Amino acid sequence: MADLSIQGLCALLHLASPQLPVGGFSYSQGLEAAIEHGLVTDAGTARTWIADALAHGFARCEAPLWLLLRRAWSAGDEGVVREWNQWFIASRDSREARAETLQMGWSLHSLLRSVPWGGEAFAPRIAQLGALVEGPGLAYPTAFACACAAVDADEDHALLAYGFAWLENQVAAAIKAVPLGQVAGQSLLLALHPLLEQAVGEARRRASEAPPQLDTMLPQWSVLQARHEHQYSRLFRS
Repeated sequence: MADLSIQGLCALLHLASPQLPVGGFSYSQGLEAAIEHGLVTDAGTARTWIADALAHGFARCEAPLWLLLRRAWSAGDEGVVREWNQWFIASRDSREARAETLQMGWSLHSLLRSVPWGGEAFAPRIAQLGALVEGPGLAYPTAFACACAAVDADEDHALLAYGFAWLENQVAAAIKAVPLGQVAGQSLLLALHPLLEQAVGEARRRASEAPPQLDTMLPQWSVLQARHEHQYSRLFRS
């Protein structure tokens, strides 16, 4: 990884913060349904569920796709950005999953155009994000990758920040819904740190293949996402 400046680190911490007003806290990505169906019952089964989602879902699809988007934004290739943005939306195979990425993408775009992120030079990219919002929809990884490109954040560090935000949100969902105590939740998050590093490495490998090796084969996750839409009692929107 390249050296990271203090300014660059602050930008990534800002984007990865749970205080970022994009609504990530309101989604569990199927974890709540797994709890409802008895697949996740304690800290151990929560770790297994999140680790599997990280290794077989995030590392094989969303993370390598994020890298492709980040590189397309840096290259100024709007056509490639649109292609991968639409691909990711199409890969969300439940209504809630599609709504999640579109809502979070919309919220991040709204934030970026309301604060001086990236300075005046970022204005054309804000317009490009707006065109996606008004057209096919703006996926969250597309907006996040754009924000990172605007501050020229190193892609490895930026992907790690993106992945940590995803991981922290999953652990927060487990704390609320299993439920787990705060210490148990922090122990779980700490135990998953090495797996996040592995996921970043796997994502880089898949994004570098020709064509990129993106894998969305998670049938149990897909079924639980669909079942969650009809779950009687819910804390989360997915």
